[in-house]
This record gives sequence, structure tokens and C-alpha cells, in this order.
Amino acid sequence: MSSPTETHYKAVLRVIRLLKSSPATGLFFPSKGNFQLKAFTYSDWAACVDTSRSTTGFYIYLGDSLISWKMKKQHTVSRSSCEAEYRALAYTSCEIQWLSYLLQDFKATSSHPATLYCDNQSAIYIAKNPTFNERTKHIELDCHFVREKLQSGLLKLLHISSSHQLADLFTKSLSPAPFLSLLSDSLRHNT
Repeated sequence: MSSPTETHYKAVLRVIRLLKSSPATGLFFPSKGNFQLKAFTYSDWAACVDTSRSTTGFYIYLGDSLISWKMKKQHTVSRSSCEAEYRALAYTSCEIQWLSYLLQDFKATSSHPATLYCDNQSAIYIAKNPTFNERTKHIELDCHFVREKLQSGLLKLLHISSSHQLADLFTKSLSPAPFLSLLSDSLRHNT
């Protein structure tokens, strides 16, 4: 693993400045609400300058309350942005499945499938298309996993424009205007 670079330090300083400038920002959990899971998933293809691995990020809401979020470097190098997005879909689907099981244990289930938002049309097409071709063979396991969750009714996969993709907060270095816009959208979901 490489040593921290000036870019890493700048990123940490941006986070510290954000936290310092918004001390009243937090998470709100209402006493009543619905148990509908809603997730935003994204991947920044080949984001790591050292390994060319992509970064996966997701936000998951229960009703309007943010309950799970993560940013993680993918384990393998993806050969396309679609492949990186699809790996992010599979990773987020696993988290949704685990949360669904947890909600079932608490007898707090929803009658609707979880909604999973993705901004990559190709990844959505692959998830919904049962036919594989040579270009998708290397991601076949993830394809089968996500498609199985769609067909079982656990997930409903929808497209979202990149300008509203909340998971970008975790996966990209954004300039102040898009960052603050997405942060505002995120907080609006959590009210």
C-alpha cells in the first residue's frame, strides 16, 4: 500500500472543514414511518491511481431515515465502467438483503420491494436481461446474483440521473456546488 499523498490530506481537510461548518447536521429517525428500503449505489471506475481499482459507494434509507452507508475500494480491477457499476449493484444488493432479513427478524417488513437507484443504464440492462454475451461473461456471478434478487421481488431497480446520485458523495471528489447540492438532497431524504 502506498503512503498517504497530498491528495489524501486535502480530502481529509475538506471533510474536517465540512464537519466544522455544519455542526447541526445529523441524522433524524422519526418514531413513526414506513419500512420501505431505498438505496442509491454508484461506482467511480478506476478511481485509485495506484491500483486502478474502482470505488463503490452506497446510501440506504429505511423510509426517510438514512440507516446504512459505505464507501469501499473494489477487490478486483474492472475492465469497464459498466462492470464497476455492476459490482457496486451486487455489493449494495447484498446489503439490502441483509437489512431485509434483519427487518424480518424485527417483524418490520414492507410489502414493497426495496428500490435500488443506479445511474448506469448498461448495468440496469444487464440486470434485467437474462441473456449473457461475451462482454458480460466475466461478471456473470454478480449478474446472476442481482438478477435473482430482482426476480424474487427483493429489489426494484431504477435509473437515476448522475446529478441526483447521492452515492457520489462517497465515491467522487466533487467541487463545492455539486457536493452541497447532493448533501442537501441527502439531508432532504433524511427529514
